[in-house]
Amino acid sequence: MSSEGFDVVIVGGAAIGSATAYFLTHDLGFDGSVAVVERDPTYAHAATTLSAASIRQQFSTPENIRMSAFGVAFFRDLKTRFGADADIGFRERGYLLLASETGEDTLLVNHEVQKAEGADIVLMDREALADNFRWLKTSDLRLGAFGRSGEGWFDAHSLLTLLRGAARKGATYIHGEVTGIMRDGARVSGVTLADGRQIRCGTLVNAAGPQAGDVAALAGVKLPVEPRKRCVFVVACRAALPGMPLMVDPTGVWIRPEGEVYICGVSPPEDADARATDFDVDYSLFEEVVWPMLAHRVPAMEELKLQRAWAGHYDYNTLDQNAVIGRHPEVTSFIFANGFSGHGLQQSPATGRAVAELIVHGKFVSLDLTIFGYERVMAGRPVKELNVI
Repeated sequence: MSSEGFDVVIVGGAAIGSATAYFLTHDLGFDGSVAVVERDPTYAHAATTLSAASIRQQFSTPENIRMSAFGVAFFRDLKTRFGADADIGFRERGYLLLASETGEDTLLVNHEVQKAEGADIVLMDREALADNFRWLKTSDLRLGAFGRSGEGWFDAHSLLTLLRGAARKGATYIHGEVTGIMRDGARVSGVTLADGRQIRCGTLVNAAGPQAGDVAALAGVKLPVEPRKRCVFVVACRAALPGMPLMVDPTGVWIRPEGEVYICGVSPPEDADARATDFDVDYSLFEEVVWPMLAHRVPAMEELKLQRAWAGHYDYNTLDQNAVIGRHPEVTSFIFANGFSGHGLQQSPATGRAVAELIVHGKFVSLDLTIFGYERVMAGRPVKELNVI
């Protein structure tokens, strides 16, 4: 049985894991060794590559806004970090969150938080919505919040390629599946892979995405994160919809442009949102929920055409749908970077930086993310995010 050792082992090599490896290996205060263990180097089923690849600052939690704000700054500065050819197709065309009478107060309260954080979000009443988005049905709306800058979408594969390519210059990527975690008392001492290899480590970072709860369980740690399926539908519309941002209807149905087509979706109802075991597309969700609502909100989409669809898995935090970031308070060599519930890709730069700072400096330096620590999980104390999409 072969065995090798690294100062830091990261379980999961998609956006969060590779961002952590990138920031760690580029921190001048770090001179250790890093290994990233990834079970699928094609990333065919990764949450990163199957996501809608969008970024927003329209959250209700200041720390979420700050993390995504750093993500925006990171995207704008790609060429400085990665070279003149670095490009992820970032389109700053904004989010448009719509509210009926029942959601108006929440949108107003959230907007105050966003303004305090410097986010470039403007509120629009029904008349302003109709004037700015002439293809939109507004008769049953009361308010909309539109991100004039600092929000939009990008190419997830390109971002992952940049992060992984830069991280590989200082980290070792290992193809394998972690099936066991070794502990020496209160410390994690290494991992065992499915093929029998053992990898010793001083610090273990759980960046296993939808499988993060299963990985934590290998160390005897309870983490309320599991895979939940989300479907994305690709549709075509004959009519032009000028200036369409990523729009979120009060029902939760969302849509955004993607080249000459549009992608859209909605979270399934709570009673149908069980732990995911497959990647089968739920076409009934499109036929019964998504299409009818799109036809209502954007009348031109009554005649849309479904072209294709795919399903991916969220790393869903069943406690509060927010990230878990930080050290385990008792198993201190075990670090969480999990449970983003759909906003992990956009927050991967901030998460990678934060975890690297914990390892190198023993604390958060650039951005205090204590609110997302594991202590709240142990106490059953959720951090409520009101803008969950």
